[in-house]
Amino acid sequence: MSKTYPYYLAGEAVYANTDLKVTDKYSGEVAYEVPLATPDVLDEAIAAAEGAAEAMRNMTVYERQAVLQHCVKRFTERADELAEALCIEAGKPINDAKGEVGRLIDTFKIAAEETPRMLGETLPLDISPRAKGYRGMTQRVPIGPCAFISPFNFPLNLAAHKVAPAIAAGCPFVLKPASMTPIGALVIGEILAETDLPKGAFSILPCRRDSADMLTEDDRLKLLSFTGSPEVGWALKARAGKKPVVLELGGNAACVVDNDWDLDDAISRVIIGAFYQSGQSCIGVQRLYVHSDVYDEFKEKLVAKTKA
Repeated sequence: MSKTYPYYLAGEAVYANTDLKVTDKYSGEVAYEVPLATPDVLDEAIAAAEGAAEAMRNMTVYERQAVLQHCVKRFTERADELAEALCIEAGKPINDAKGEVGRLIDTFKIAAEETPRMLGETLPLDISPRAKGYRGMTQRVPIGPCAFISPFNFPLNLAAHKVAPAIAAGCPFVLKPASMTPIGALVIGEILAETDLPKGAFSILPCRRDSADMLTEDDRLKLLSFTGSPEVGWALKARAGKKPVVLELGGNAACVVDNDWDLDDAISRVIIGAFYQSGQSCIGVQRLYVHSDVYDEFKEKLVAKTKA
């Protein structure tokens, strides 16, 4: 594995600096060095995405599908490397890291399968004599250049949830991965650079939060997709202007424990669900509803197992 990674500007690898130090989350030592993008670089990336919009729109289904299938193949070949990098940069146990690599592969695989299904619809309009013989038609078209901001807790899978559908739909994009965990996204960029995507179709740029304002505010970008905290997400939406904003701001996940269930089994599941990854999971258990018949016993066992 490399110790120094480039960012990807308009599809090209650029070793601009080594200003971002990515630490090994177990040892605290610097594991990787990555360049940080400046506002000027972000502006260049957005201009490139805008310039690539027509070429992306004109890619055939089989061309977009081929890009995604190539990614599936290369992610599978590099699965161990991706898992090791995820283990180091995100501090995940290796089994969990391998599971996330599997989800990365699945996400691109599903996107490849969905590429031919960007379907429209025909609608009968003959609801009165005046409209006899009339039909309406809708067609799905790419929205255009997209801005993506992904979080640190699932840096492969949540970047994939943005990147793979964008390619399937024919949209160029600029992705800002989390500064604490950028390596997985940069490997995705390395593999995308092996494909026949048009020049400018993608940029993957680690940058400071205050350097990324234009990803929210620039009118050349036609959609913003953000995954992260509610506080940041709603603030971004308020500044995004007229562009559509897609927010994934975590959950408020509830778990219901009935009185006819195996309490030891329920507690084991709740412990994992609540404390997996130090609770840094959007589907982590955050609320418990326990039947009154078993509440006291459940509470006693839950507290004891949590302390252990």
